[in-house]
Amino acid sequence: MAFAAFSSGSKTDYKAPRKQSVIVAMSLLLPGMVYLALFFITPLMSLVVTSLEVPDASGEIGRYQYGFEIANYWTVIETYWPHIIRSFTYALVATILSLLISYPLAYFIGIRARKWPLIQKLALALVIAPFFISFLLRTFAWKQLFSNESWIVTTLQEWHILAPDQYLVGTDFMVIFGLTYNFIPFMTLPLYTSLERLDLRLLEAGSDLYATPAKVFRKVTLPITMPGIISGTLMTFIPIAGDYINASRDFLGSSDTQMIGNVVESNFLRINDYPAASALSVLLMAAILALVVFYVRRSGTEDLL
Repeated sequence: MAFAAFSSGSKTDYKAPRKQSVIVAMSLLLPGMVYLALFFITPLMSLVVTSLEVPDASGEIGRYQYGFEIANYWTVIETYWPHIIRSFTYALVATILSLLISYPLAYFIGIRARKWPLIQKLALALVIAPFFISFLLRTFAWKQLFSNESWIVTTLQEWHILAPDQYLVGTDFMVIFGLTYNFIPFMTLPLYTSLERLDLRLLEAGSDLYATPAKVFRKVTLPITMPGIISGTLMTFIPIAGDYINASRDFLGSSDTQMIGNVVESNFLRINDYPAASALSVLLMAAILALVVFYVRRSGTEDLL
């Protein structure tokens, strides 16, 4: 009897702290869950509902009513498929260029500059420095530098690299250049984090085993820094695909370089075609999500999901 009472008491004592810890955990999670519900799930549901709306019976422009018009998605795909292809092409090219530029830079800061802490900190500060200037101001500055009357364009025309009537602003090159420049820090910082944690003894071991520097990089450095590469490409590709500043006619683009973001902005703020803008936004999110899942699984880093 005493043993039974002891066992029952122990069970009760064990359940009480466990129940209390669950209550504490749920209390800590509650603010975050409420935040996600209010500012993520609710706007997302509103976006989906808006994408299915139909024109109001009154026929007034900009007025819509609730419906279930799945054809809205097919309509925007038929109408704006060039913008969709262009957006993902720009994002892919700019992401690859950012990786090619950022990896050597991150390698220098994270590995080569370890012996010079002051230089390492200065180089890292220069990478972060663009964040202290407005995204719009940086993009507009490039528009001024590459404007039709700028010394850069006139020099290229004098050297016959550009034709006398050929300019840079408003071209695919300029949009991709702006995208690459603006998002290089988003690629560099995750790469630097991975390279900064790399144990240099592994590189020395590879050299001691008579591996060439290229083979050490391919067999040791690259696999270890793969999570940084995946994180950097995701942090770069996703915002670039939805960007609308660089491709805008007010900045580096033209009517021939419009991306999905420009179409969404035009439909929502100018044409007042809210279902089309919402449908394009939902399609963009779904396409990016599918590409991210495929990319992460193919790269063997599912733990990042």
